[in-house]
Amino acid sequence: MSQRSRASSTVMATGPRPTRDPVELTSLPRRSLSSPHVAIRQALSLLLVVAALLGSAGPAMGQGIIVTEPPLCEAGDCPPVSIGDQLTIRRHAVDVSIKDQVATTSISQTFVNPNAWDAEGIYLFPIPDGASVGAFTMVVDGVPVEAELLDAETARSIYERIVAERRDPALLEYAGQAALRASIFPIPPGGEREVRISYDQILTAEGGLVRYVYPLGMDGYSLEPVAQTSVRVSIVSADAIPSVYSPTHPVALDRKGPGSVVAGWEATDAWPSGDFTLFYSQPTGGVGASVLSYYDTVADEGYFLLLASPGIEQRSTALAKDVVVVLDTSGSMEGEKLAQAKAALTYVLGRLNPEDRFAVVDFSTGVRVFDPELLPASEAPTAIAWVDRLSSTGGTDIDGGLRTGLSMVRPDRPTTLLFLTDGLPTEGETDVARILDNTRAAAPDNVRLFAFGVGVDVDTTLLDSLATENRGLSTYVRPGESLDATVETFWAKVGSPVLVDLALTIDGVATSDMHPAPLPDLYADGQLVVAGRYRRGGPATLTLRGTVNGTVREYVFNDVSLSTAGGDDFVPRLWATRRIGYLLQQIRLGGEDPELVQSVVDLSVRFGIVTPYTSYLITEDDILTQSGRNAAAAAEVQADRDSPAQTSGQSAVDEADAGGDLARAESAAAPSADAAGAIRYVGARTFVDQGGIWVETTYDPDLMTTTPVTYGSEEYFRLAGEYPDLASAFALGSRVIAVQDGVAYEVVGA
Repeated sequence: MSQRSRASSTVMATGPRPTRDPVELTSLPRRSLSSPHVAIRQALSLLLVVAALLGSAGPAMGQGIIVTEPPLCEAGDCPPVSIGDQLTIRRHAVDVSIKDQVATTSISQTFVNPNAWDAEGIYLFPIPDGASVGAFTMVVDGVPVEAELLDAETARSIYERIVAERRDPALLEYAGQAALRASIFPIPPGGEREVRISYDQILTAEGGLVRYVYPLGMDGYSLEPVAQTSVRVSIVSADAIPSVYSPTHPVALDRKGPGSVVAGWEATDAWPSGDFTLFYSQPTGGVGASVLSYYDTVADEGYFLLLASPGIEQRSTALAKDVVVVLDTSGSMEGEKLAQAKAALTYVLGRLNPEDRFAVVDFSTGVRVFDPELLPASEAPTAIAWVDRLSSTGGTDIDGGLRTGLSMVRPDRPTTLLFLTDGLPTEGETDVARILDNTRAAAPDNVRLFAFGVGVDVDTTLLDSLATENRGLSTYVRPGESLDATVETFWAKVGSPVLVDLALTIDGVATSDMHPAPLPDLYADGQLVVAGRYRRGGPATLTLRGTVNGTVREYVFNDVSLSTAGGDDFVPRLWATRRIGYLLQQIRLGGEDPELVQSVVDLSVRFGIVTPYTSYLITEDDILTQSGRNAAAAAEVQADRDSPAQTSGQSAVDEADAGGDLARAESAAAPSADAAGAIRYVGARTFVDQGGIWVETTYDPDLMTTTPVTYGSEEYFRLAGEYPDLASAFALGSRVIAVQDGVAYEVVGA
């Protein structure tokens, strides 16, 4: 099976594996059934010393691989192999314990030999920056082994020669970092070896954030996707931990206490995804804010990510709020839907704060209210009993239910309106445009509307518009999913607002295209994540304003600095993910707009984010040219005009979910399964496989001429040594087109 077919047959949870050319290892001795092992061991030892000395290019290669010898075979009949095409990784588990900014990382990797010959070699572990080398320990199959520390700088020339001889450019990613080396006993055919390593490092705080990084990229040396990959980070601090956030992987959080949090991520059948990055904030009295940024000097534009979270003061003083629940009890809700809706309402009403007020409205053919007035939280038990007696019958008067619920909103408090429905409007006003007009006329500025669509027979345009126009969110609960569990998870995040009506200004640097806009409220157990663009970098003053119980609060941060070159390379793709999601929502709700479609196509191609408009990103040869993108956008606009998108049904819910997920994403979008073998990320760069050549998406063949660089030549290694980012790009394969400082370098065969 080809590499691309392998990738496309798996469920992608991470990035794709690069294409590598298996080239015969003619420069190293072959091992026959009767030949001694001495020569091959000497050659391999030389290779591994050099490769290990060079370690990793930055943090991209922070876990280990086994570099094997050529296979056992009859003399002159050995199959062509590359270093990576020898072993698979069955399991890669990372367990991190952080206590007062000292991190202990424990790694377990299980390597499997799928070949018909013994696999024997050396385990290499590039040493992460800042790690305490003296704290390294290593165990192979339960037996402690000695690991030798290798200096990266003393053998670069030997390393470069072996990279050229082995024809495996992926080793370029080792350049510039020290490593540990240890011998691995032979792995028999079908056998496996478990390697365990632990090391300590001191984490530093910058801008109120403590950063932990563990790279997963070296799993790309495996023949197949890694069956099980997991990262667990336990953080314990003497002080409270306001927020924990990963911009690279969707983590689940389990708070054990104010100063104890566990973050976890796992994936099955996954290709490597690059750095796993986790931030946690340090305590502040008010609202804490930190800014991460990246500046692309070639494009002359920057991208920033703002993280803001409530301090101890805000967390302990949640605002008094009103909660209005509007529930669909039409005939289609009969059975499990209504039972789950009742359970969800019981959960919400049972967790109101003492100063909260509430109202309950149910609608079908008509509209009914538990009480015509907002009631104190102490009355919730009576309301729960009333909800329990509700039955499903009649049609669906969405307009009447919404207008009744909105009429109960009072201007003196922040108000959360939960709207739950499973169908289309069939009673009262049934025209969606008029329902939206009626809602706009009735909705005060202080209401936040959260819509829950149950099943697929809902009008996604209506629900998304209601939520978008009232600073809320829409959530779709598909058949077989639990409505009550969905609402419970949602309420845990938004049940305690601490700062509402947020507004952000950044002085000193020109910013644009911030998402989300408008800003959502800030909640006790949540954080605000804002992505945007800027021109030029440098010092800036950030001001965050909000309202607390009718009083405007202002938080000013004077020590903000936006990068003028480079920075956190995950930020541009995260911004692009949100921007594309926003544009898709605008197109779906407002109709086809050629300019918006063009923007989606351009951003998707540049950042390698596959969308409904760029599924051909991996198939069209001219998609990297502006003319090709223009033609693709025009074709999509025409296709959508010929066949307008549906507003309800499975496809409509899928599209609504996809756009919403991108718009709210807290980590950059990963390639889908069908695109996994054709898209590769290298830092902030994106590469697309075109005819066996990894081509950077900023390269336009209509406007640029490539500068040939012969693989393995003196110029090849000079460029790789001078530009670490270019070295990582060259490591994708033996045929690459990468742009550096406006020059398009094309790696060609020797």
